[in-house]
Amino acid sequence: MSTTSDQTADARQRVIESANRLGVQLNEQELERWMKSITEATGDSDITIDQETGVFGHKVTMLDFDPKDLERFRAIGRIVEFDDVPGVVETALALSGSAAQSKVQTYPGDCDYFERVNIIAPTRTEACQILARIMREKGISSLSGPNFQLIELKFGSYPQDVTRSDRTCSKGSPIAWLPDEIVAGQIEAIDSQGNPVIITWDSVADDPGWCKLDWVIADQVRGQLSNASNMLDVTWEAPDGTITPLDGYLDGYFQEVYLDAQSAPIFSKLVKQVSTDVMDDYIGRLEKEVKKCVKEDGANYGKAAKRLYNIFRLNGQYEEAAFLRELFDEPAALLYQVHALVRTVQEATEKSTVFDIDSILDQTDELIMSVIKVLEGEEELEIVRHLLRLYRSICRQEAGVPLGPQVDAAQSEVMNIVNNFFYEKMTALPAIKAYLDSIKS
Repeated sequence: MSTTSDQTADARQRVIESANRLGVQLNEQELERWMKSITEATGDSDITIDQETGVFGHKVTMLDFDPKDLERFRAIGRIVEFDDVPGVVETALALSGSAAQSKVQTYPGDCDYFERVNIIAPTRTEACQILARIMREKGISSLSGPNFQLIELKFGSYPQDVTRSDRTCSKGSPIAWLPDEIVAGQIEAIDSQGNPVIITWDSVADDPGWCKLDWVIADQVRGQLSNASNMLDVTWEAPDGTITPLDGYLDGYFQEVYLDAQSAPIFSKLVKQVSTDVMDDYIGRLEKEVKKCVKEDGANYGKAAKRLYNIFRLNGQYEEAAFLRELFDEPAALLYQVHALVRTVQEATEKSTVFDIDSILDQTDELIMSVIKVLEGEEELEIVRHLLRLYRSICRQEAGVPLGPQVDAAQSEVMNIVNNFFYEKMTALPAIKAYLDSIKS
């Protein structure tokens, strides 16, 4: 999409006017830099490499990445990444989500990674067996350390409807393995008739499905607890060079910032296999996610805003993207991070043996201070009241006992304010409101 400098200036002025009208704080210099860069992003290749740092990714994505946190991301990456096995396993680790948009999202929720894992094997069955082995080895080797604790690992799909800990798990849905289940290599459950069922690791290897690992880490740079995840896109490379995604779909590359220039060859080999309409597919999948985010029951307009930003910046709606970009830097957007960190505190308290109570209470102190900085009046009082109850519950916490309703209550109050903020600002801009209405219908 070609855009003249006059058109860019006009669009920038409309964003400034909209922000002023809606009371959104605006960094006009950053807005001008971004709009100028994105409208001038040209060239034969979609991929940009930062020669100084070695990171690379889609040219639009790279405009939002700030390298000042690169060493922090690489340090956490060493916890979550998979190792290469020469001639058998090739990998390329990237940041994704808000972590890859550090110029935009001053208050990221979690630290999300994405890793391409290409397995070279004679048959698909052998590739699945290799994946099963390295997934379990990674789970066991990264169960815990001085500053991290594995929370769960997703691998395989349920072969039938079962019940685990009073929770129904449908046939075909992803299996979430807890640390002791990874070590044991099996899950104990109950079928629909109440009979005991054993699901073994090896029995689900042929259908690996959604592969993802989640940790709680002590982020030593920022001095806080964080959730870190690594979602895998696993492919099988046959002897004839044919590359097949093991979950049936090869992901696009529009949201990742790859951390090591040495992984560029494997990245290039894999993205050549991406379908020609991958951009349309990616935007279509994001629109489906937005539709889920804005449904009346359990709406999450903060998450919807993040997905809309990716849609708009890729399909050329730069004015709408620029406006959303400013919302992520608003003080109220900090509450999106608070919502995520409440869950981090819960998991560190209930599921971890690594983090001492003082570090968890320090994190809770920071949550309370964050809310006080951002809010005032009844909203502030209500959230602080719930967080203080959470603080007291942690002080009295017994090992293995859930924190209970304090977590849900605190998250619910925070999410209500986040939803109201993003909903009011987004729907006040006619173009975004029209887009949301079209998705809902």
